Amino acid sequence: MRFAMSPNLTSPWKEFLQELDSLLSEPVEFHCIGGFAVVAAYGLPRSTNDLDYITLVPCNYQAELEELAGQGSPLARKYKVFMHRVGIATVPVDYAERMTELFPRLFKNIRLFVLDPYDLVLSKLSRNVERDREDVAFLARKLNLDAAILKNRYEQEMKNALIGPPERHDNTLKFWIEAYFTKTEMHSTKEA
Repeated sequence: MRFAMSPNLTSPWKEFLQELDSLLSEPVEFHCIGGFAVVAAYGLPRSTNDLDYITLVPCNYQAELEELAGQGSPLARKYKVFMHRVGIATVPVDYAERMTELFPRLFKNIRLFVLDPYDLVLSKLSRNVERDREDVAFLARKLNLDAAILKNRYEQEMKNALIGPPERHDNTLKFWIEAYFTKTEMHSTKEA
C-alpha cells in the first residue's frame, strides 16, 4: 500500500544534507523515523532539529557519520540540526519491506528512506509522549489510516517484541485508535 507523500525539504535541512552529502566518500542509506520522517515525508507542520534513524547502511560508517553530522559536530553547530542514531527503537519486524525513498536522486551519496505511516505510528508506541501522540493524530487523520491495519500489524509484527507489560502497549494502542482514527469496524483486515 502506497500513500500520497508530500516530501518537502526545507532550510536548514536542505543545506545541511547537501553539505553532508559532499563530505561523504561513499553512498549511505538511512532508515528514518521520528519527527523528521513525519515532517519531511508527510507534511507535518512543525520543525525538528534532529534526523532520527534506526539503521545506517553500511553500518561501519557510524563513527564517521557521528563525527561529520552528529550532535555537536561542525555541521550541527553551523545549521543547528543534526543526525541521531536511535539506539533502541521498537518497529514492526518487516518495516524495511514497506519503506519509501525520500528525495530520490537529490543527493549523490545520501539515500533517505522513511517508514510506512503505520510503521511510523507503531514506532512511537513505547515512548508515547505528547509529541508522539500529536504525530500519530496527524498521520491518522491526514492519511485516513485504517485502525484495523494498524492493530493487525501490531499484533503480527510487534506485540511479542515489546519490552514492558503488554497491557500498557495494548491500552496505548486502544486509546490511539479511539482518539485519532476514524471509526471503522475492527475486524481482521488483509493488508494491500
